[in-house]
Amino acid sequence: MISADLNIILPEILLAVFAMVALLGAVYTEKDKLAPTLLWITAAVMAAIALWIGTSGSGTNEAFGGMFIDDGFARFAKVTILISAAAVLVMSQEYMQRRGILRFEYPMLITLAAVGMMMMVSAGDLMALYMGLELQSLSLYVVASLRRDSVKSTEAGLKYFVLGALSSGLLLYGASLTYGYAGTTLFSGIVQTANEGQLSLGMLFGLVFLAAGLAFKVSAVPFHMWTPDVYEGAPTPITAFFATAPKMAAMALFARLMHDAFGQAIGDWSQVIALLSVLSMFLGAVAAIGQTNIKRLMAYSSIAHMGYALMGLAAGSAMGVQALLIYMAIYITMNVGTFAFILSMERDGAPVTDISGLHMLSKRDPARALAMLVLLFSLAGVPPLVGFFGKLQVLLAAYDAGLIWLAVAGVVASVIGAFYYLRIVFYMYFGDERDDAVEMRSSPVLYGLLMASAVIMVVGVVNLFGIEGAAAAAAATLVN
Repeated sequence: MISADLNIILPEILLAVFAMVALLGAVYTEKDKLAPTLLWITAAVMAAIALWIGTSGSGTNEAFGGMFIDDGFARFAKVTILISAAAVLVMSQEYMQRRGILRFEYPMLITLAAVGMMMMVSAGDLMALYMGLELQSLSLYVVASLRRDSVKSTEAGLKYFVLGALSSGLLLYGASLTYGYAGTTLFSGIVQTANEGQLSLGMLFGLVFLAAGLAFKVSAVPFHMWTPDVYEGAPTPITAFFATAPKMAAMALFARLMHDAFGQAIGDWSQVIALLSVLSMFLGAVAAIGQTNIKRLMAYSSIAHMGYALMGLAAGSAMGVQALLIYMAIYITMNVGTFAFILSMERDGAPVTDISGLHMLSKRDPARALAMLVLLFSLAGVPPLVGFFGKLQVLLAAYDAGLIWLAVAGVVASVIGAFYYLRIVFYMYFGDERDDAVEMRSSPVLYGLLMASAVIMVVGVVNLFGIEGAAAAAAATLVN
């Protein structure tokens, strides 16, 4: 029995063992000199495990009495998480090495965070959910403040830790209420309790507190307050990581909890998720307009995009989950390219995040300016780029579920949000010539990721590289 369980969680075991062996090995070597090599090895291991998960898994398997679920939904999320984490590791190496903050702990903390995320998306029990969530969070608290000589980085880590502890408290209170009224922590047991009738008031309160704790992790309004400060204060590669893999993990966990544990009470939580969605879309769209720091702008952009993804979850259907998975895969791809561009921005060898420095970039570096234009248009949802189809999927899912008001609100918020993306495009192509203009660092890795992401946004309109079919199959395993 235990051997079958261990075989199901083998990818997580291998990644965790790799992290621990690398940590032990680094203690007895010149660890900081080996940090760049270790970073590339870690990225390669993550990519290999992602390939293994994506090609070898089939069906639905449960381990440890249903506490761990390995199904198509979990595998889709895990592949996305591992590939995005590997991409961020690769593009962060040069930036962190040049600024003296590349330590051997960095790839190991990212690896342990990835293990936590893999646990999150496969959680079938409230205790397993919390274990995965805290393993991810504890690693991210540290990497947010990795630059110890920076007040902003230290502040970012402290804010993330304090507010993260608050969200964990909300989540645990919701879990305890749910356990008290359902008599079990297993999702399968909770859904059976809900199936016997309408949710009791205690379970409804538990659901609300659980949703509040997870809304913090996806930076949904009104639990978004940490996002702009942490995005700005953390080192830019860490910000890129925050904007990719953890968002996918938290959103997948949100969907699994709602459907697996409270799937018989869609009417009780759909309106709550819809409210989080509409508030996030509009706050992200409006608050980003006045931002001059591109990292803070991307923070508010992230809040808005999580609102669109939550629209798919609010639909409460297999079509909605499919739309959510497609949207998150597209969003992560766009973010990888965008942050590859931001990491290239510098002036006199120092990193720059001021948007005004992008004036007339099209004259100095037309290829990068064009690639960034494509990504910004895709983030804004301009057809016929792939980002448009991501938004179309969630809008159709909301409309199909009868949430017409939410779909209309999404269109309005998208139009408002297009302004701040187009403002960057205006600076790059029609701005004024300035002496303090940004210089784009020549880095083959960053240039390659930027161009690859932009090409995907254009070429992907043909068939979304097969993601639509994979997302549909993944959604079908979650929503029966």
